[in-house]
Amino acid sequence: MAKVIAIANQKGGVGKTTTVHNVAASMTYKDYKVLMVDLDPQGNLSFISGADNVNKPTVYEVLHDKAKIADVLQQTRSGHIIPANILLSGADMEITRPELLRNKLEAIKSGYDYILIDTPPSLGILTINALTAADSVIIPMSADVLSLQGLSQLYNTIEAVRKHSNPGLEIEGLLFTQHNHRTLLSKEFTKATKDVAKRMNTKVFQTTIRASVATREAQAHQTDILTYSPISPTAEGYNSLTAEIIKGGSKK
Repeated sequence: MAKVIAIANQKGGVGKTTTVHNVAASMTYKDYKVLMVDLDPQGNLSFISGADNVNKPTVYEVLHDKAKIADVLQQTRSGHIIPANILLSGADMEITRPELLRNKLEAIKSGYDYILIDTPPSLGILTINALTAADSVIIPMSADVLSLQGLSQLYNTIEAVRKHSNPGLEIEGLLFTQHNHRTLLSKEFTKATKDVAKRMNTKVFQTTIRASVATREAQAHQTDILTYSPISPTAEGYNSLTAEIIKGGSKK
């Protein structure tokens, strides 16, 4: 049975989509069976994975009972994906059930080792569905005061999900992305974030992900960084992060 991991942070631009894509690629190259779920109306994960989110049914059709989940799966180099597009933008008005995605995934979970869910930059019903469906959540963040301040709001949402729809939800860890460990500011925020992580009963991943031009180039070519630039520091970072995730706990 697959372990389901949501990648969530209401702050945009912290590398949620990039993390899902490259961790999925790393897991796939290690011969794990991986499914990516794009739950962001922007559909960025679908684009960089090379999926067709225009002419084929997406997660929107699945959540609205217009298509079976097995029929919307698409194969990519980084694993299977359930794509998304702008139709999801009305989800907060159209979807009321937090367990909807979890119920849909039950039909296919046995076919995968890991399911990674990309979430939108908000704490609306789509993110709540992702957290309800997940065994754990990874929180990507940049080393700045806005990311640190936003953690309390996200943590409150996670606690609400635990109370109402998913009591077993765990915080897998906080992940520094676009990181420059050499700056004094980054060192200060790393220490502050570790203190926050203790209060959240979680950890900060040992791996940090560096920002790189190669990552943006890989996305423009609709491929992952491990294929595009396999010996780059960013590729090494995502391989290291994947090893931490796999080592961090057995699949449920």
